Amino acid sequence: MSSWDDEDTASAAATTDVELLKRAWRNEKAAPEILRFDSPLVSRAREQIQLLEETLEDFTDNGVDDLVVSLYQMDLDRALFLLRSYLRLRLQKIEKYMIHISKSDDLMSRLSLQEQRFAKSCTEIMEKHLEQSVLSKLPYGYDSVTRQSLSSTEDDMVPEPQLDTFVFCKTKSDVGAFQLDDIGEEIVDLVADDLYVLRYKSIKGLVENGRIDLI
Repeated sequence: MSSWDDEDTASAAATTDVELLKRAWRNEKAAPEILRFDSPLVSRAREQIQLLEETLEDFTDNGVDDLVVSLYQMDLDRALFLLRSYLRLRLQKIEKYMIHISKSDDLMSRLSLQEQRFAKSCTEIMEKHLEQSVLSKLPYGYDSVTRQSLSSTEDDMVPEPQLDTFVFCKTKSDVGAFQLDDIGEEIVDLVADDLYVLRYKSIKGLVENGRIDLI
């Protein structure tokens, strides 16, 4: 196989992974809670970005036509934007809901190892800062990071994502009659490639298993 064939194969793979990364980015952007980190996809995207960078260097050294170079550069720029934006969105959610996430084994398992370290570090730093600057000066019973007072029955000072938020979504395949509530009063027929506005909480399972995309 020639070097040009290798480059065409690499470009096709990059395009495929870029589309998958775009889907992950859209879902992450639209979902009120943090979703599961797609480690294999991110690893492949990074490899493809590195390959595109090396290919562009080769093109420059070999005097390849400027139009071809610009097309590859656009692919590279798009992949870099999506990857950076995807990771940035996740970090913003971790910063916003750090305590809520750190309290849940399920939510922590959705993070990459680097994100888990970031979440723990942010939580420790924030709790230490609040203790030194505010909580140590409050009366006993009101010095909790997570509760307003000892009389609180739950952590009412911890920000949580609003899962009842309405989201725009598109079905990837026929789902059929789908129950939106716990008692069966709200049922909708989800047809392939149709657009819907539904509560995220009702369809989060379909988002997680890839049957619905958020838009």
